[in-house]
Amino acid sequence: MAETAASRTASISRKTNETSVSVSVNIDGSGKSTISTGVGFFDHMLEQLSRHSLIDMEIDTKGDLHVDDHHAVEDTGIAIGQAIAKALGDRRGITRYASIDLAMDETMTKAAVDLSGRPFLVWSVSFSAPKIGTFDTELVREFFQALAQNAGITLHILNHYGANNHHIAETCFKAVARALRTATEIDPRQAGRVPSTKGTLA
Repeated sequence: MAETAASRTASISRKTNETSVSVSVNIDGSGKSTISTGVGFFDHMLEQLSRHSLIDMEIDTKGDLHVDDHHAVEDTGIAIGQAIAKALGDRRGITRYASIDLAMDETMTKAAVDLSGRPFLVWSVSFSAPKIGTFDTELVREFFQALAQNAGITLHILNHYGANNHHIAETCFKAVARALRTATEIDPRQAGRVPSTKGTLA
């Protein structure tokens, strides 16, 4: 049981010719965040991810924004995913599964997660415009693909309906956040066991 009470924190630094990313997470936080990616809308979405998952996040990304936002968004997703995976360790004692239908005004989006150690993204979300302000809407999927792949998460995101593209994107981030909040929580009935008949979620 002592292992489940250990600090679930991690830091990741990732540097390429395109980006420099530093991420720190605390799974058992209160949703505090300090976020700077140079991409305003993306910062707003990451604040939602932190606040509603209750995972504290410190994120500092410097990217080749003179090209476009793609590398900054994708590499931030990679680093957050790696940090979450590292903080979860062998995933002993976690709830593991969660899903939620999340409403925001006229929009409803479902997110379902399995912290299985097996990365997979099912994405059923469409946007009616290529941009939200200056942000490319296709980058929302790229972020979640990078997150799922590097965190070892099976992640399904389904937008049921919505008219406002900002709301559609925001419900994706908030729904994933709420699902992560539940799935990462320690389940006292697990008594410190890995929640798998295989005995591992690696």
